[in-house]
Amino acid sequence: MKGLRHAKIKEIIDQQVVETQEELAEALRRHGIEVTQATVSRDIKELMLIKVPAGDGGYRYAFPSDQGMILSQSRMERTFRDSVMSIGSSENIIVMRTLPGTAQAVAYTIDYVKWPEILGTVAGDDTIFVVVTAREHIDTVIAKFRAML
Repeated sequence: MKGLRHAKIKEIIDQQVVETQEELAEALRRHGIEVTQATVSRDIKELMLIKVPAGDGGYRYAFPSDQGMILSQSRMERTFRDSVMSIGSSENIIVMRTLPGTAQAVAYTIDYVKWPEILGTVAGDDTIFVVVTAREHIDTVIAKFRAML
């Protein structure tokens, strides 16, 4: 069902101006797909939709302009499962060990999703340092990472 819904969202975004989550939910309902606002919100994050100027002073949902660089949630999870060996932390830094040569790809996915708890990453060949905004967010971020493994 999610795949069908995501395909329909792509079609809707490509064919019409959608300014709000409610407009997107209503468009999906018109196509026979019943959704909640929470589901639409998750879909927007998973599809990595962005808001761009609509030309009339408003904003509309769109896909990033570089379609080749889009990372879906499933691609991010696959990258984590295929590469991450361990996750640890100290204070507000998470240290991830990866298979040799894969740290940069994993760090790119972390930077790309722009989670508000993460300031940025530094990646070597098989190690990534993830700097978290505050120590109290460490457990939350680690839980998100482990959910992808």
